[in-house]
Amino acid sequence: MTVPNLLTVLRFVLVPVVVWAIADERDVVAFAVFVVAGVTDGVDGFIAKQWQMTSRLGAYLDPLADKALLVSIFVALALSGDLPVWLVITVVARDLLIVAAVVVSSLMGRVVPIRPLPISKINTVAQILLVAMVLGDLAFSFGLMRERAAMVLIVAGLTALSAAAYLVVWLRYMSDGSAADLTEEDTQP
Repeated sequence: MTVPNLLTVLRFVLVPVVVWAIADERDVVAFAVFVVAGVTDGVDGFIAKQWQMTSRLGAYLDPLADKALLVSIFVALALSGDLPVWLVITVVARDLLIVAAVVVSSLMGRVVPIRPLPISKINTVAQILLVAMVLGDLAFSFGLMRERAAMVLIVAGLTALSAAAYLVVWLRYMSDGSAADLTEEDTQP
């Protein structure tokens, strides 16, 4: 197993740790684990590209680890009352919509090209910023309630736009096969 893949596996291991830290109100630990996960994400990508250690396994594991981490944190923050439940439902519903589209396409014998849409990358960056803002505010009491509320609205809007974009691309692809891309989210900004 390559070093980048080991770092990706480490991110999977960090998921229950950060969820536990949020649930147990260990805010500094939750923030620190999130930062470590972010650093390992950047380092694994750098190593994979710099030393030609990319792999097919890594191409699947990396976005799954990122998605597992983000979705788990979103759910944990909603359960702790630090993010609105409606936002988490919106984020998770968008991801389920994408997975359902890929599954339906596969069942219909129409393999969908997998590449991220630009709005997806922007949405991911916004989600990461929101999580960092909330966890940082909880850990260090910055008093960012207004900023967090604004970021919640930004993430909601970008999530809705991303879902709509994927739906349009998927419908176009399924009707005539001419659409360029449909993918699960690439969390590498």
